[in-house]
Amino acid sequence: MKKIVLFLACGLLIGNMAFAQATKFGYIDSRELLKAMPEMTKAEADIQAYAKTFQDQLQTMSQEYEKKAKEFQAGEKTMTDAVKEVKIKEIQDLEGRIQSTNQSAQEKVEKKRQELLQPILDKADKAIKDVAKEKAYDYVFDSSTGTLLHAKESDNILALVKAKLGIK
Repeated sequence: MKKIVLFLACGLLIGNMAFAQATKFGYIDSRELLKAMPEMTKAEADIQAYAKTFQDQLQTMSQEYEKKAKEFQAGEKTMTDAVKEVKIKEIQDLEGRIQSTNQSAQEKVEKKRQELLQPILDKADKAIKDVAKEKAYDYVFDSSTGTLLHAKESDNILALVKAKLGIK
């Protein structure tokens, strides 16, 4: 019985060694890679400068809002109902513009972020794939996110699974 267990253990060990020799894995921390890329530092600075223009505009609008609100509170008791309605409407309109501007600014900054970062991400992805091919890595994982960045195309079983399911 000991011989059978020993034989099976040796078989598993040899099988695992053959798998390990046939398949080459690698990993990278993509966040570290991106931090080290000079283009990333410039892109982040450009994004911050772009966002600051909106922050300045929103700050000016907020100051105007606070000023109008204080003026309204200070003179509310002496205003006629018609004047109150006009002042309240002005304040509400300004508040709406502030919210609209804020939302628009967030969307524009996000679009700018995508526009500036996509070429950098593409460059990093290409470099990872090139190194994986040059060094014969079958699989490369991103240790910062746990995702697969590169896989040998010959290991893609999509066509086999589709055939199994009868999908063309």
